[in-house]
Amino acid sequence: MAAQQDRKVVKVVVLGDIGRSPRMQYHALSLANNGLDVNIIGYLDSQPLTEILEHPHITITKLRSINLSGPAIVRYVAKAIWQTISLLLTLVITGKCHFVLCQNPPAIPTLPVCRIYCLFTKAKYIIDWHNYAYSIMAMSLTPDHYIVRFARFIEKFFGQSADNSICVTYSMKEDLLMNWNVHNAIVLYDRPPKIFKPLSLQEKHDWFLQLSNTFPEFGGQGREQLNDPHQQDIVKTLFTCSSDGQVQPLPDRPGLLFSSTSWTPDEDFGLLMEALQMYESACEISENLPKLICVITGKGPEKETYLKEIARRKWQNIRVFTPWLDAADYPKMVGSADLGVCLHTSSSGLDLPMKIVDMFGAGLPVCAFDFLCLDELVENGVNGYTFRSSNELFKDLVRWFEGFPNNTEQNKIAERMRKEIAVFRQTRWEDNWNLRVKKLFV
Repeated sequence: MAAQQDRKVVKVVVLGDIGRSPRMQYHALSLANNGLDVNIIGYLDSQPLTEILEHPHITITKLRSINLSGPAIVRYVAKAIWQTISLLLTLVITGKCHFVLCQNPPAIPTLPVCRIYCLFTKAKYIIDWHNYAYSIMAMSLTPDHYIVRFARFIEKFFGQSADNSICVTYSMKEDLLMNWNVHNAIVLYDRPPKIFKPLSLQEKHDWFLQLSNTFPEFGGQGREQLNDPHQQDIVKTLFTCSSDGQVQPLPDRPGLLFSSTSWTPDEDFGLLMEALQMYESACEISENLPKLICVITGKGPEKETYLKEIARRKWQNIRVFTPWLDAADYPKMVGSADLGVCLHTSSSGLDLPMKIVDMFGAGLPVCAFDFLCLDELVENGVNGYTFRSSNELFKDLVRWFEGFPNNTEQNKIAERMRKEIAVFRQTRWEDNWNLRVKKLFV
């Protein structure tokens, strides 16, 4: 009982959907597994990790959202006022704590509210910098817009006052020091959780069969009988074949391309669509390129527009599927692909996309849109490829899939990349967190 009473309390503030905030969930698990009681405060628009829901030392306090109508500026101000009141009341009602770990962005009202609460309760105020909130706002407004300038002032003022800071890249650490006067920020790279791992051929086969229940095109349309005296069963998918308990990849299988996107302007899906159009045209004049199955996950405002455009183009050599996958199935899809594509463009140029980390966790090489600090994660030609245009992405796709799956030279390159990715996977989130961040919560 004494040990139970001695556990310190941390409030993890996510002014967003907890289920879609993997990094903060991993923080919560690491804190709870290291002897602290954790209260996550945020929205529950999607299901958090099972480990979070079942952990005896993690609780979730749900924030309530409101739907507003009217002009954008009125909705923004009203939303900020509502979030300020609801977050502050929630922090007070849930009792005192020793630490408040808050995610940034969003900065308003998260940073001011958490700072004020910590001043009155003597709790330590810690910020985990994922990006800059003002830079995201500037994408929909302008960098000189008065709202953006006000947001930057708030973010900088309350960011400087943190007792400790954590950030996602060394480029951000340097920028926080030089331009924000935030000293000694600790760099904690995102690392894949254990659920992301390379799949065996049997696991891929089983996943394709499961997926075919929703998308029959992936195979598993039934069992075929071998024309031999024993009448052994064959179970086929679009990519694999199982006979007498042995799974083999089909020699004429299509390439499997995977991407996850938010379908928003900061992830220009048009780049991938135009690259695929070039690939479609190349297939018509080359017999050395395989057909492609392109699986794209995620949801967002521009999704339907792009899907209608894809349908209009009537590709003969490319099929695009957009399944909505739950947390348990997403890693299976990533681990089954031949190549990943990341369209993330950083608003600040200082953050790294978690989706690439997940792909590397599953052993998947990636083609990634190039920006300022991407080389902290993706090295062109080493563990993937980088591109800046649809033409460059098209060339990467041709380089990867030409002669697939029997291109000996390209297979050697792919294997070398996977070995580099395996080195990356050796340092998992738990090890990295214990080494760098654990000391902040003593």
